[in-house]
Amino acid sequence: MKSPTFRRIAALSLLGVCLIVTTIGAQQFNADISNDGKTARLVCKMIERYHIGHSRVNDEISSRLFDRFIKDLDPNKLYFIESDIKSLNVMRKKLDDNLKNGNVQFAQDVFSLYLKTMVRQTALAQKLIEQKQDFTIDEEMVTDADDLPWAKTQDELNERWRKRIKYELLDLKLGEEGKDLEKAHEKLHRRYRTISSNLRLTDEHEITEMYLTALARSFDPHSSYMSPRTLEDFQINMRLSLDGIGAQLRYDDGFTVVAEIVPGGAADTDGRLEPGDKIVAVGQETGDFVDIVEMKLKNVVQLIRGKRGTTVRLKVKKADSDDQEMYAMVRQKIELKQSEVKGEIINGTDADVQQRTGRPVKIGIIKIPSFYRDFEGAQRGIPDFKSTEKDVRKVLANFESQGGVDAVVIDLRNNGGGALSEAIGVSGLFIKKGSVVQVKELDGTIRSHRDENPDVAYAGPLVVICNRLSASASEIFAAVIKDYNRGIIVGDTTTHGKGTVQNVMPVSDPGLGGRLQLFRRREDLGALKLTIQQFYRVNGDSTQNRGVRSDVVLPSRIDHMDLGESFLDNALPFDSIPEANDTYNVAMTSGPVINRLKQDSEKRISASENFKKVKKQIDRYVKRKSRKSVSLNENVLGKQRKIEEEELEALFPELKKKKAKEKDKDKKKKKEKKEIFPKGFYNDEVLHITADYATLLKQAKVVQGR
Repeated sequence: MKSPTFRRIAALSLLGVCLIVTTIGAQQFNADISNDGKTARLVCKMIERYHIGHSRVNDEISSRLFDRFIKDLDPNKLYFIESDIKSLNVMRKKLDDNLKNGNVQFAQDVFSLYLKTMVRQTALAQKLIEQKQDFTIDEEMVTDADDLPWAKTQDELNERWRKRIKYELLDLKLGEEGKDLEKAHEKLHRRYRTISSNLRLTDEHEITEMYLTALARSFDPHSSYMSPRTLEDFQINMRLSLDGIGAQLRYDDGFTVVAEIVPGGAADTDGRLEPGDKIVAVGQETGDFVDIVEMKLKNVVQLIRGKRGTTVRLKVKKADSDDQEMYAMVRQKIELKQSEVKGEIINGTDADVQQRTGRPVKIGIIKIPSFYRDFEGAQRGIPDFKSTEKDVRKVLANFESQGGVDAVVIDLRNNGGGALSEAIGVSGLFIKKGSVVQVKELDGTIRSHRDENPDVAYAGPLVVICNRLSASASEIFAAVIKDYNRGIIVGDTTTHGKGTVQNVMPVSDPGLGGRLQLFRRREDLGALKLTIQQFYRVNGDSTQNRGVRSDVVLPSRIDHMDLGESFLDNALPFDSIPEANDTYNVAMTSGPVINRLKQDSEKRISASENFKKVKKQIDRYVKRKSRKSVSLNENVLGKQRKIEEEELEALFPELKKKKAKEKDKDKKKKKEKKEIFPKGFYNDEVLHITADYATLLKQAKVVQGR
């Protein structure tokens, strides 16, 4: 059982790293669970026809699917016992044949058993929460499920739960709830009620979606099946807009709670709905209200979303009182601004900024959270459709209108990828005509994707920041900048290491010709996100598993986490192809330049108290990561926590102030604009490197001009 923070990051690394070549237009979604068998048959056909691995849905895949699906449901081995697995194991080599015949009963049977055990074990958890705990006993709980076999008996499983609940209570007692065990009990009761109610609301189609995704991920970690509703969410993320009221919601103990109001949306303009309010019923412009208490969150979202210009009515229980009010709001287009490209200029001519840069230079910062593209808008010829390339070009033009900059920093940290066309388009803003990425097709042929536009939007010094969560399209861009010697890469040792391309295609029979499909009414069976190509750098190397290595490495804890393609199940191996034949050397970097930048950066880092603290933090993290168990003795665990906390606060005194501020964080809506490139020692070192780089290039030009 890894830490919650690690699991969140790992989940992001798995779900976010996606390079898309095409997507399908918006559709009306009327999924019918009776179609699950048909969907399964077609998904099998499509995988065998289009997956880059040319593998069959056979006994080997059946065995992988068996393990994958069970692990997805019970990763910590807290529900199933050994006899459950043995009874299910008779199906291990039969799932492939069943799926090809449209039989998804195994998924329903396993989930039914899982639900039954979940009800039993969460009921046990509720009893264990109220039991008196002795935190003076010296005992430990194993934290890494990979080191645990399945429990042999129900008693052995219950013992795992006893330790789990004891640890969770101790964790709360030593943490946010202090010595107040009553609050800890209440919080845990609510947690397990939520787990139970959420799982009970899972419908058959969702189970099939999980099962078919487990099948797709048995081939590689980035393929998946998307139900019609999941596909709609995916399209919203790609086009960065939706029609609704502009409120982010969360599920809490049966209630739909407003988590945040999106700036510029209908709810923000109306002003009455506030974070913490509970929505208890939803109605359309006419007709009855639908009670949404205990309703699954995504079903609530579907009721609230709708065509722009229409009215939705909400019954709301206010956060600060028991009053219930009714709000009517007109749905409107909501731009998801937090995910779009942003830019700012850090002006080193200002005294306080010079301290960050080390020199009087102007540095343009461009933050690219993802490589998004509104495919539908582009297909319909909408002039202002959302596009990363267009937005980066606008930011660069804005820099120019402000007198230009001495250097540009592109921040790709945590950018998990997106549209291949956008990676190519953004790359073309910084190089003249030439290959950007090479792609291996299903039949093994190599095709080069080129920048056909000779215009360069920015030709000056360029620095690209990456980390272990920079993946896919981010790696294509970083690799182009590196391979053309166009700029330098700064950050973690290497990027994520994803060198595959996914295509989102509607689930349909691949045996039917495209022309015949036009005359058939297309059933809405969702879509398959399938790995159909591998991409390669212009130098011929794949980014698969190895990623793109930084020219200048800065210490960071994330660099030591088990993040990256090489840590994912069923990842494809690294390989290489011949170098592209239409590349050239921009000659804005060289071995001597990079070595000088590295040496100067290492000197600053070795003299920096903050980076010394980071290195100590890394050492502690690596030590903790190797632990396989945790103490359930309050004194032992408390001392460990205290030492770690004191060390951390000694390293970073600002954490004390931060904790005090965070207590009031959820009470008020934060409307201040988030900084694009916040002040801090890590970002300041990036600015120093950038300023050094710009100066070295300027000096080189002076020498050449003599």
